[in-house]
Amino acid sequence: MISLTPKTTALVLIDLQNGILAMDTAPYPTVQVLETGRSLAGWFRAAGATVVLVNVDFGPDFGDAPRSLVDAPMPRGDERPADWSELADDLLEPGDLRVTKHQWGAFHGTDLDVKLRRRGIDTIVLGGIATNFGVESTLRAGWEHGYNMVVVEDACTTVSEELHQMAMNRVFPRISRVVRAGELNFG
Repeated sequence: MISLTPKTTALVLIDLQNGILAMDTAPYPTVQVLETGRSLAGWFRAAGATVVLVNVDFGPDFGDAPRSLVDAPMPRGDERPADWSELADDLLEPGDLRVTKHQWGAFHGTDLDVKLRRRGIDTIVLGGIATNFGVESTLRAGWEHGYNMVVVEDACTTVSEELHQMAMNRVFPRISRVVRAGELNFG
């Protein structure tokens, strides 16, 4: 069990948005991760803790997408629905913070760090999709910025169980605490 202080803790949920929620994922289906995220967000709001919802948007022409030379470029997709980057219905509530990113991670090129520091946040509880892309990138950057990081394992999923388990068992424990949703409380 991890005891959190509401005033100095933020829940950051990565990419719980229409286009990404349409993916096939493992070990958890996106609908389950969305419901766990909604539950956590409600619990954080009730405790008076900060809730941050992050979405990714590269623009309809992918003008904001990274353009580095890589061996396996990100698929662009010819036609994306107009609501691809919109957060899931009823996820954002008054008082929540919203951050739109243009990279995998939620820190680079956004005002996430400023929003958290100005609110006195020193601990980030993290969940979302995909475990080894947006969640891992945000986790690494948060740790590098000096935040205490907590990852909620059952609030994350990705394209394969193998990748999820690799991150959760080999990478994340070196830079964060890894828990299940029921192992958190506010002290």
